[in-house]
Amino acid sequence: MGYVKDLFKVKADEQSKEIKSIIEQHGNKKIEDVTIAQAYQGMRGITGLVTETSLLDANEGIRFRGFSIPELREKLPKAHEGGTEPLPEGLFYLMLVGEVPSQENVEHISATWARRSHVPNYVFDVIESFPISSHPMTQFTAAILALGTESKFAKAYNDGISKKVYWDYIYEDTMTLIARLPRIAAYIYRRKYKNGVHIQPDGMLDWSGNFAHMLGYEEGSFWELMRLYLTIHADHEGGNVSAHATHLVGSALSDPYLSFAAGMTGLAGPLHGLANQEVIRWIEEMCKELNSNEPTKEQIADYIHKTLLEGKVVPGYGHAVLRKTDPRFTAQQEFAKMHCPDDPLIRTVWNIYEVAPPILESTGKIKNPWPNVDAHSGSLLKHYGLVEEDFYTVLFGVSRALGVLASLCWDRALGFPIERPKSITTEWVKKFIAKSEVVA
Repeated sequence: MGYVKDLFKVKADEQSKEIKSIIEQHGNKKIEDVTIAQAYQGMRGITGLVTETSLLDANEGIRFRGFSIPELREKLPKAHEGGTEPLPEGLFYLMLVGEVPSQENVEHISATWARRSHVPNYVFDVIESFPISSHPMTQFTAAILALGTESKFAKAYNDGISKKVYWDYIYEDTMTLIARLPRIAAYIYRRKYKNGVHIQPDGMLDWSGNFAHMLGYEEGSFWELMRLYLTIHADHEGGNVSAHATHLVGSALSDPYLSFAAGMTGLAGPLHGLANQEVIRWIEEMCKELNSNEPTKEQIADYIHKTLLEGKVVPGYGHAVLRKTDPRFTAQQEFAKMHCPDDPLIRTVWNIYEVAPPILESTGKIKNPWPNVDAHSGSLLKHYGLVEEDFYTVLFGVSRALGVLASLCWDRALGFPIERPKSITTEWVKKFIAKSEVVA
């Protein structure tokens, strides 16, 4: 099966036994009570989902299999050509197997994805059938669905397979889908923004390097940015929309293509993956209004107050869980300090970082006044000439595949059931409240 696959099966079998024992001995214990507000307000904060690949701590930030982003930047293998940023292949291995990979492990993943990266022509035909004006995420999602005609899991399920081997076919589909995503994304980019002049893949490059090459960006530090970007956007616990949607649809035994496409339709929402566009556009509008490509901190503060008075939010600030500066923001800031510290747009991002939190905190309405990952990513992409903001979420989607599809492999290996939370009606809530008041 390939040693990575074999190792994954061993790990999954061990953990499946452990989870079964936990449920048998402690299944009736309550993690926490659910309030009426939580039921109405997006189930915020309810612990009711297990995702093995990462955990988001309000004070520490995201940890992948227990490792922080600074630790990952140090421990994960780098590209041979003097690379400084981790290879996303290594993070995928870590999320899947639970162990820090060796250089050999990462090269094995890279080689596997390179062999599977050929995209059938009919997928490009599907993309070409869309008007050139179509949003890149629409084209991206349609291409993923088109790829699903080759799903090994769907075929095997129709042929009748044991539940015990579901994970095997899910794994195979996962590896093929991840391998092909950069080619699809780059094709959409070159079609929409570069007059359809496409660049053929280079099978000798790593996954991120090849993606950057196909986009048309050959500068070495941009390749490093792509390696960092595709690593830090890969996963963010299981409750965010793209991860949860992939898990939810997958729980119905939909194949990875259908499941991941569902995740991408969620990522395309303004409150999720499109947030990176909102940040950069807010900054550009501010600079235009102030007639300056690098506003002073005083000007930024005034503009933030103006934004709040208009009943709007400052994009890129605040997070549903985090109560500190997003470590993914910090990682990008460190990258920028090394590669492009004099860029006016990036310096403006840093000035906003100094000015915004105290203002937001002073309102008394914001629990987390600190920047999230979206507050910095757009400025780095702009620096390197990737100025097409509508495409930013596709980059996010290519990265997010690593986490949500690794999780999908675990879902099937552990035999997780179809997800079906209980819902209630407002009438039920009113009766419940009335009854509780009588009892009180």
